[in-house]
Amino acid sequence: MSDPTTLHPLTYVRENRYWGKAELARLMCERGAEMGVPLATNRTTIWKWEQGQAPDADAQRVLADLLGVPEDHVRSAPWPRWLPAWESTALVAPWTPAGTVKVFTDLVRSGHMDRRAFLSITGTALTGVAANWAAAPEAFASALDGDRVTDAMVTTIEQHVETLRVLDDQMGGARLLDQATSDLALITGLLDHGRYTDAVEHRLYATAAGVSYLAGWMAYDKGLRSLGQRYYVGALRSAHSAQDNGFGAFILAEMGIHVSDAGDTAARVRLIETAIGNAPAALPPAAASYLRLHQAEALSRDTRHEAAGKSLNRAYDLWGAHREGDRPGWLGWYGEAQLKSTEGKIMLRSGFPERATHALTVAVDRAVPRDRAVRSGRLATARLAARDLDGALDAAHSGLELLENRVRSDRAQVRLKKFSRYLEPHAKEQAVRDFRDRLRALPSET
Repeated sequence: MSDPTTLHPLTYVRENRYWGKAELARLMCERGAEMGVPLATNRTTIWKWEQGQAPDADAQRVLADLLGVPEDHVRSAPWPRWLPAWESTALVAPWTPAGTVKVFTDLVRSGHMDRRAFLSITGTALTGVAANWAAAPEAFASALDGDRVTDAMVTTIEQHVETLRVLDDQMGGARLLDQATSDLALITGLLDHGRYTDAVEHRLYATAAGVSYLAGWMAYDKGLRSLGQRYYVGALRSAHSAQDNGFGAFILAEMGIHVSDAGDTAARVRLIETAIGNAPAALPPAAASYLRLHQAEALSRDTRHEAAGKSLNRAYDLWGAHREGDRPGWLGWYGEAQLKSTEGKIMLRSGFPERATHALTVAVDRAVPRDRAVRSGRLATARLAARDLDGALDAAHSGLELLENRVRSDRAQVRLKKFSRYLEPHAKEQAVRDFRDRLRALPSET
């Protein structure tokens, strides 16, 4: 099989299934007939698509059905970005530094596809990314052309990524995802084209892991869950290349959120058990607390409430044993607000809305703006379950105010819409109608 990073995505998908152009054309015509969509696809048609011509909507619908790609994914991503090429590359690339670079290169390219040059991000193109940086753009450009990557360059990138992390807390990730992707493109270019010492290489992989995770989180916050998982896989690989198994365990735990949101709660339990079982023995108490908290949430989602309570207690015990300054950089945001948020979710699922309300109130009060917007919907739900309609609407309005004026978060809006459905028995109340009117006035895309 050809190198996946040199191919049009359709070529890679076709070769991965051992289909020739004529074979794919025949299969599409047959599937189209089954779907009531007549096609005249032939070998030449496939060749044209792989040279840059886009299939029409009917052909894309038939191809998606043939490949098992959901319709909503096709609608949300332009051709050829919806093709399942990147996922295959991520799974088959070797778990080596070179494999990590290959995966990042493909990920960055699939997100910024140019039909005239499908998988052709070069040092020259990346120089344009580097030129946007305030510090030493000429030095970055030289490094992308094969010159030395210095400690100062890596420090500049690390500082920029940390700024993005802070902005994400304040604003939500929807506005920042493109910038995070550009940062990852720059780091990937440095790894692929630059010259560096072993120490600088280690820092580059560690920073790439951090920014790829951050991009995944931003994509998830924006409602792009499939894309978020792609970035998480890249982050996991880069953490492995940086020999940071603690961060790798953290990423596995985060990946479980997406899995359980899709309904596979048992898979999330398995993911977090793998993370805990393979985390370093010397993991700081705060990081161990974080993993146990994820385990509690996973078990609760899987309706194993007694086991979830034990893991929650363990998370609190470990947090109580932590010392200031012992949290790794990727966990600097973790603390009592996160513990209380998960406690509230578990109590609500377990049928204790009053206890959930108490925990979630603390979680909201101590959260950064983006998390406050997200958690307001759950606090509103808990208060409604405790028969406090006025308090529920107060919490929901607080979340709405953040979405109107400060934060962009698909998760927060979705959670408030879910809460709105719970209000149906109170639909005639004027206060409920006012809330629903305000919710409907939000932009459909946050």
